[in-house]
Amino acid sequence: MSTKTAYVKQINGITFAGKSDSNHWITMDGPEDFGGSNAGTRPKELLLIGLGGCTASDVVVILKKKKVVLDNFEVKITSEVADEHPQVFTKIHVEFIFQGKNLPIKDIERAIELSQTKYCSVTKMLEKAAEITHSYQIIEA
Repeated sequence: MSTKTAYVKQINGITFAGKSDSNHWITMDGPEDFGGSNAGTRPKELLLIGLGGCTASDVVVILKKKKVVLDNFEVKITSEVADEHPQVFTKIHVEFIFQGKNLPIKDIERAIELSQTKYCSVTKMLEKAAEITHSYQIIEA
């Protein structure tokens, strides 16, 4: 079993800088009415961005192995958040948007399935707390 570490340092109020094993700093902040300076991404937003990056990476690698060429690829994530504190995500929807010529639907569906069920560790962690669904669309180039 490997160990991952993270370091978070207060800059001012609720503005923080953090880094992990890759040694890249990221700024996190909150709105001004909550003691922040609105100068960075919210920590909860980073969870959604992490989910998108994790599953997108899986899908791209799987499709590359199948020699599928994409002209463009995006992942859009929407979520529902509980009204009551701690205002956790209750539902998350991941929409994969592929653009290219004659893209093979079966390969795309299989890449998404493998990411969602086997490879994406962020999906696996978050699905313990929220319902995660997905869809896709293909835009012919």
